[in-house]
Amino acid sequence: MENALIAPAKYFFLFIPTVVFSILIPIAGIAVFTYIMAIRMAPLVKAAPDSRLDRIPQRILNVLKIWLAQYRQPRYLMAGVVHIMIFAGFLILSIRSSSLVVMGISDSFVMPGFGGLLGDIYSILKDYAATVVLVACAIAAYRRAVVKPARYAVPAKYGKDHTAEALFVLGLISTLMISESLFEASSVAANVQRGFHAEFLAPISLAWLFKSALLSTSVETLQIIHIVAYYIHDLTFFFFLCFLPLGKHFHVITSLFNVFFMRIDRGNIKPVRYGIKSEDLDDLESFGVKRLEDFTWKHILDFYSCADCGRCSDNCPANAVGRPLSPRFISIKGRDLAFKNYPIYPYGSSFKKSENLIGTTYEEDEIWSCTTCGACEQECPLGIEYIDKIVDLRRGMVDEGMVPQSLQKPLSALEKRGNPWGKMEKKRADWIKDLPDDVVVKDLAKESADALYFVDSITSYDDRMQSIGKATATILSRAGSDFGILGKEEKDSGNEIRRFGEEMLFQTMKESNTDAILNSGVKHIITADPHAYNALKNDYQGLPPIEHISQFIARNVKSGNIRLTGANGDGKVYTYHDPCYLGRHNDVYDDPRSALDAITGLKRVEMERCRDRSFCCGGGGLMLFYEPEEEQRMGVLRVEMAAKAGANVIVTACPFCLVNMEDAIKVAGLEGKMEAIDLSELIAQHMQ
Repeated sequence: MENALIAPAKYFFLFIPTVVFSILIPIAGIAVFTYIMAIRMAPLVKAAPDSRLDRIPQRILNVLKIWLAQYRQPRYLMAGVVHIMIFAGFLILSIRSSSLVVMGISDSFVMPGFGGLLGDIYSILKDYAATVVLVACAIAAYRRAVVKPARYAVPAKYGKDHTAEALFVLGLISTLMISESLFEASSVAANVQRGFHAEFLAPISLAWLFKSALLSTSVETLQIIHIVAYYIHDLTFFFFLCFLPLGKHFHVITSLFNVFFMRIDRGNIKPVRYGIKSEDLDDLESFGVKRLEDFTWKHILDFYSCADCGRCSDNCPANAVGRPLSPRFISIKGRDLAFKNYPIYPYGSSFKKSENLIGTTYEEDEIWSCTTCGACEQECPLGIEYIDKIVDLRRGMVDEGMVPQSLQKPLSALEKRGNPWGKMEKKRADWIKDLPDDVVVKDLAKESADALYFVDSITSYDDRMQSIGKATATILSRAGSDFGILGKEEKDSGNEIRRFGEEMLFQTMKESNTDAILNSGVKHIITADPHAYNALKNDYQGLPPIEHISQFIARNVKSGNIRLTGANGDGKVYTYHDPCYLGRHNDVYDDPRSALDAITGLKRVEMERCRDRSFCCGGGGLMLFYEPEEEQRMGVLRVEMAAKAGANVIVTACPFCLVNMEDAIKVAGLEGKMEAIDLSELIAQHMQ
């Protein structure tokens, strides 16, 4: 097809054929990019192993949903929509940009399959894509430079602000959009002037607007614009490619792989070392993460994939109350260390020996501040994992004897007595003494039963929480369940022990409980403690099926085994607080709510932060004993959220949450105005 302008593949500049530049630019760009990526891969190669090639269909589904469909982006609506616009435009225009590289060498090149109708449709689509991306870049730049959302801010202790880099990259993307549109618009404008066949441009697109503005420009000037636009695009394309692995925009390259390899199961904790059985842990010379290379390759890939969007820290309860933890900077500091220890320039620089991470890259209080609530992982649009990293760093600290003073006593008590209070094993079942006569709790050491009620430590030994045990036993008995307890044979489930880095102690608890449960011959397990539920379900192996009491209630209300009286006229407004280890870690959201809604006349409202965005109470397990540096209690913030929703009763389904909610109500000065109650207590009160 005749064209009024000379293509870059045939143009001469000062007697030099520009095709030379069309060849040299890609060669140089690809060579530099290959070198950079080889250096960036080095820490992954040296890192600890990780098992991520299982369940391929589910991983592909994650890529389609989380990476391609950008499923999590709209959770922050404005930023999410803008990102989707840029991401979708990038995907569409990647075909065009790749084609342009080859067209600089062979002007007749057409991407295979794009020569007919599909090519015509694509041309219109990419014109609009370039327009949408440019508009989105302008909005994103305005948000970064003018609006400045708080989650983008970088506290002084974490180093420099990343706004300049973000604006620079938005400028590069805009340059690609403008140069591509100018390249095509100049050609169409020249063809229109000469009466040649002109390619169709999508109306009101960037290329269409440029074409309209250039119609009165001379063909000679259009020729210059055509060539200059092409090489600006070519140079920008390869510069951008090589710039990406140098900073936070590395995620443009790594995000696809990071989402593919992201964790599929939640609630569990990675083993100390993949390929090492629990019985062989004593043979390991070192536990946990102490140096950069002790992280797994996936976790270093996480560091590379952080987009610095701040969503994790914006949802982190520890960060919200002023604890010295911001998940975002766990990733950023890890990435900065990898870049520092494996330098790209000057060329030939040797790799640096990694120092101990604690005290250099991370601080002890920073790592101990995490409640392992999972809010950061739930929010991350790129599948970055934090809990396993935190736990591995804690394992390393425990191995070095760096355990907070306030945690040493409960951990010692757990080792000696199987509970953090250090109380006698024989008193574990004392709470059953005051049960109603019609509530029968079997002792599984003496008789058999179909079900095990796994009580766990806090409900067994805390005077206030024993009411949860009594209410749970009442519900089970009156619903017709044949159940029993392990009594003194039960040990702490170990959920927090493992998450605080005491792996060997956890293994001891796990083995003892597993033997006791299997020897009892029960067919299924019920617990009212989400932490025990999570541990038995996700950290143990080979046990009978387990359910939380809320699931048992919902199932038996539906079958008619549990009938509830109404709450008409009690004048209370209830709200349900989702415990982290029941909700985010195990997706149990609907059962507790359906149990509440089965009480006729009960008025229930939702807090703004609910379900998978629930706000941690801060009381999980050993956190009851930890004394963190913080500006305000998490529980107080949560109680204030309930009050803002118009509730005066907070219902939860976790003894740890109940402890913190009741304390927070007092601290917030809301005694007499608000109360907290466990789901099992409320249901037991309304059972017929």
